Amino acid sequence: MTAFIEARGIHTFYGSSHILHGVDFTVGRGETVALMGRNGMGKSTLLKSILGLVAPRQGSVTVAGADVTGAETHAVIRRGIAYVPEGRGIFPTLNVRENLIMAARPGVDGRRDWTCERVLATFPRLAERLDNMGNHLSGGEQQMLSIGRALMTNPDLLILDEATEGLAPLIRREIWHTIRTIKDSGIASIIVDKNVHVLLDLAQRHVILVKGRIVYDGGPQALRDDPAILKRHIGL
Repeated sequence: MTAFIEARGIHTFYGSSHILHGVDFTVGRGETVALMGRNGMGKSTLLKSILGLVAPRQGSVTVAGADVTGAETHAVIRRGIAYVPEGRGIFPTLNVRENLIMAARPGVDGRRDWTCERVLATFPRLAERLDNMGNHLSGGEQQMLSIGRALMTNPDLLILDEATEGLAPLIRREIWHTIRTIKDSGIASIIVDKNVHVLLDLAQRHVILVKGRIVYDGGPQALRDDPAILKRHIGL
């Protein structure tokens, strides 16, 4: 599988605190990867290091074959990445339509697979609330809008950081259904979420971080066959 993201030997610090210790992390084109670990183990720091939100002190990052080590975040994103951050990050004073349209652009190769119409068909709740301001939406609707806005960039890879956190069970199921649709469309994904059992069924590869080091990188079957791995490193 051709690597879309390839991070090698990443060492990232916050001040004098050494967070990531020589992490190697790859995502292939079209691959769905679950990034797992307890809170504070370095998952968000790894994502930020890849995206240029935090500058690693050592190591390299390539996206779609281009070296983006030390590049500004906007330059990294323009290589074909969409980021759905924890906390959603929608624009509260723009309505649903405006939030979607402001993000619309073709993919790196000119694709326009994800249009406003397709996003609204995927999230019918948003179609009913086109003129509602972002801060007038429920938490679940805001999450749908955040994912829909990311898809409007026609990405090659989607990063979902705690996309179902704090949502009602019915809304969570709807979000997971959409994530499966995204996977089936051929878009690669990095998913951070506490619902490990769903991730075992969804992701092709699982990466577990413990104190800034990767302790597992492999398929779901080994985790099913040896539950002690999850118990030791995730706490299940």
